[in-house]
Amino acid sequence: MEQKDNINKETEEQKNELNVDMPETETNAEVEDDQNQSHESENDSKEQEEPKGRRAKKKHADQQLEAMTAKVEEMGMKLAEMNDKYMRIYSEYENYRKRTSAEKAGLILNGGKDVIKLMLPIVDDMERAIANMAEGDTAKEGMQLILKNMLNALQQKGLKPMEAMGAKFDESYHEAITQIPSPTPEAKGTVIDVVKKGYFLNDEVLRFAQVVVAN
Repeated sequence: MEQKDNINKETEEQKNELNVDMPETETNAEVEDDQNQSHESENDSKEQEEPKGRRAKKKHADQQLEAMTAKVEEMGMKLAEMNDKYMRIYSEYENYRKRTSAEKAGLILNGGKDVIKLMLPIVDDMERAIANMAEGDTAKEGMQLILKNMLNALQQKGLKPMEAMGAKFDESYHEAITQIPSPTPEAKGTVIDVVKKGYFLNDEVLRFAQVVVAN
């Protein structure tokens, strides 16, 4: 009997031990579940934070790119403005240089223009005097020599007589003092007499020829 009671007692104690261990097992399982859920929530939050971070970085990079683009455009506009000012100044300088060069060349070529123009009436008087002198007169020969030397000196300075007789009337070179009926149809509009000779100075009209035109 005592052995049987001992066996029953041991059996009951083992049952009690099993009953005591069961709640501990369940508690560990619950802890593990909580930990797993915590890890999952952390992973989810990290996954949500990472796209937000990338978007923020991309937005910041886009803003920097826009700022740099605006800066480049501004610098390009300033450069174009400076280049335009430079081209204007350069063009003005080139025009000034060309104008002054032309003026200097004109002074060199026509420096004695006024003096030569004052001498033309003297040449006219000498030519009229020679025309009215008799042939064989020694004074006439002397006058002709003086006139020739004077004209040679003036020609070296660019003076050239204008050939107007028989030419078509051109108001750019001729000054018509009168018109007379044309002796022939072919002579109409041409110079049939030269009252005062015209002259060029370096291919520029120094004095217009005073002419009579056939009408």
